[in-house]
Amino acid sequence: MHSKRFALRCAPVAFAAALLAASLGAAAAPAISRLTPPSNPVVAGAATLARFLPGQRFDLQVTAQPGGAGNTITQVEFKIDGASVATVSATGSNAANTSIVTTGLVAGLAANSAVVSVRGYSNLTPGLHTLTAIASESDGSTSTKAGNFEVVGITAQGRTAKNVIVMLGDGMGAAHRTAGRIMAKGYLQGKAQGRLAMDTFPFTGMVMTSSLDSIVTDSAPGMANYVNGNKANNNQEGVFPDDTTATFDNPRVEYLSEFLHRGKGTSLGIVTTADVFDATPAANAVHTSARGNGTGIVDQYLDDRGLTGLSVLLGGGRKWFIPKNAATPPFATPVVTGNGSARATASDYVLPSDIVAGWGAAPGAIDNNRDLIADFQGAGFTYAPDNATLQSSAAGANKLLGLFSMSNMNVSFDKINGRRAASTVVNDYGFPDQPMLDEMTDAALGVLSKNPNGFVLMVEGASIDKQAHLMDSDRWILEVLEFDRAVKKAQDFAAANPDTLVIVTADHECSGAAIIGASLLTNAALQAQTTGTHTTATQRDNVVGIYEAAKFPAYSIAADGYPVTTDVDNKMLIGYGANADRYETWLANAQPTQDSQQPYVGQPPLNAYPNLTTNPATTRNSATGLLITGQVSGTQAVHTATDIPLSAYGRGSSLFTGVMDNTDVFFKLGQAAVGGAK
Repeated sequence: MHSKRFALRCAPVAFAAALLAASLGAAAAPAISRLTPPSNPVVAGAATLARFLPGQRFDLQVTAQPGGAGNTITQVEFKIDGASVATVSATGSNAANTSIVTTGLVAGLAANSAVVSVRGYSNLTPGLHTLTAIASESDGSTSTKAGNFEVVGITAQGRTAKNVIVMLGDGMGAAHRTAGRIMAKGYLQGKAQGRLAMDTFPFTGMVMTSSLDSIVTDSAPGMANYVNGNKANNNQEGVFPDDTTATFDNPRVEYLSEFLHRGKGTSLGIVTTADVFDATPAANAVHTSARGNGTGIVDQYLDDRGLTGLSVLLGGGRKWFIPKNAATPPFATPVVTGNGSARATASDYVLPSDIVAGWGAAPGAIDNNRDLIADFQGAGFTYAPDNATLQSSAAGANKLLGLFSMSNMNVSFDKINGRRAASTVVNDYGFPDQPMLDEMTDAALGVLSKNPNGFVLMVEGASIDKQAHLMDSDRWILEVLEFDRAVKKAQDFAAANPDTLVIVTADHECSGAAIIGASLLTNAALQAQTTGTHTTATQRDNVVGIYEAAKFPAYSIAADGYPVTTDVDNKMLIGYGANADRYETWLANAQPTQDSQQPYVGQPPLNAYPNLTTNPATTRNSATGLLITGQVSGTQAVHTATDIPLSAYGRGSSLFTGVMDNTDVFFKLGQAAVGGAK
């Protein structure tokens, strides 16, 4: 009874106090809208999201929004397990590896919001750790937000893997591997008559590939998740998302190459059939939220070689290395207008000082007229512009740069036909002497193996994905064969150097490819269908053999290891589950589809190549093929969320079995390289 009378007497007092506070402008606490590294706030009791190896570096970051109108964020304190690790002030002096940024922020934040960072943090203690941020604003109010991260322990289990080789078939799902095996080895009475090199690896598992912001990943996090152990948003490489608009300042996560170079003195090699700025190669060494920023990406390869140990870089992409003011194109043919340079201010980088201090990174510069090839050579790299130079110079090189095309390299279908004098495609592109992926892999291994501390090598068969996007079945199958020949080079190296671990995997599946059967027709009859009526009756029902009607397609393999032709009687037929509209003839396309990344794509002769546009009437095979309506809009097939196979060989290969997340692969690589494996 007394407590009730007391409450009644106090109510008017409390109400008056509330009115007074409202009239004076009550203090409203700041909001911490983003805490990095990200925790898992979605499912109660779920595992922590962010995980790191002991001593692996990463950035801490907070986005703090003032609660009161006109207020500002005055400081943010970061605590790990209750102990303060840094306090970042808007007015006082701060450590060199910290910053508080209030300009250049994304839309939608409150006025005077701040992005506050601590760069290059690491923790050696295995287990779950709490991360707490306390934000203060100018009226004295504070707010606290807590998250967590995990340091994954490494145990001593035997001899370590001195060398780690990641063979990455971009977009290569189980169907892509199977199609390559059918074409290269043949089937008879239900049994494969041989195995791909990747089929002979003793341990295989399945990998889940989703990114931080989607069930369907793109190649940037699809690769990065393997080599830094943390989920990233699509289009982002080696970073967590943030709330600034700048593309090279996101919170970083240390790559395997950086972690092992810092701890063991290893070298890094990157080999790709794509443009070297592309997502997969860059997601082994470059930190950016924009995978398309080619100028800054290729500059960072060289500028931060002291962090990664970069010693080999082979692929396409010469357009990024040529000064904007270069007088002439860097090759003799074809006759073209312009020097082909793609260097641009918009895609270049200058790093903020806290990243430079926290990571020991190069600051970068806006330098469109940089001669990056000359700068690589000045840093001790031997430069190979073509296969002849690669073969003659690689053995004597301690560091190696090879740029074999202006952008993406020509695919194996066209490179092989160029070597057989059966096609002018490589001549039309101006680069008739491009190496095959196994030749590039061999050269890279020769250089990297000179480091007694070991190396990390990533080799990408890039156009399995690119040609699957284009639904060019014959070309992507040959890309699988080219990739598998490179796998054999890695396998042979590991057999001769048993302290080597090799994994073969993909960043995602592309196109929902499926082997649906085989043609019911001879090649001559199938060719004849292209001149007739293009109906489901003539080009589907009359052509596609399923079940026992498919039988066993047979391909003749030439001495160079590739099919004499892919247009054989009763050829294997591929369908797609994630396709856009396409015109299908079931035959090999004589020319590849135009590649919009090529700087001379709008000039003869490349401008006459088949073009995928938004108008089906002008797309490839529109006059000769059957229109197959797709599941997605646009003109290209898309990635899928389908799990992909991973196969492992060598030291620590037994770790890679079962169903695993792509981030799990990083910790298995770390265990093999640092703790060892039986």
